[in-house]
Amino acid sequence: MDRQQIFDYVKKKYGTMPEYLWARYPFYAVLRHQDNGKWYGIVMDVPKNKLGLQGTDVVDILDVKCDPVMIDVLRQSPGFLPGYHMNKVNWLSVLLNGMISDEQILDLLDLSFQMTAKKVKDLSSRPALAVQRML
Repeated sequence: MDRQQIFDYVKKKYGTMPEYLWARYPFYAVLRHQDNGKWYGIVMDVPKNKLGLQGTDVVDILDVKCDPVMIDVLRQSPGFLPGYHMNKVNWLSVLLNGMISDEQILDLLDLSFQMTAKKVKDLSSRPALAVQRML
């Protein structure tokens, strides 16, 4: 899967257009929620040696928010790395070089979207507060 396929997917599914925020990094594209402004992904082109890999050629990566336990498991497999320039406990970098299936990349992107979505408060677990708000 390449960056354009990701951009096409998020546009169709979430209405997201990539945002290019930094002049210094013209190919870094942020994916964010329209309602709360939170990032759920960022596509970057990064030299391999900055990712702890051999070589200096540039590769595309996708950073996604993920459950820490899932990150620990995925990082045992090739193609998954600590979140580049993000919190390494909650963010995961995915190499976009064909090592990871398109389906798995899209599943991780969907999970990241859900984890960063606007939270709906569940008032049923706090009945007194719910009653107060109705009055």
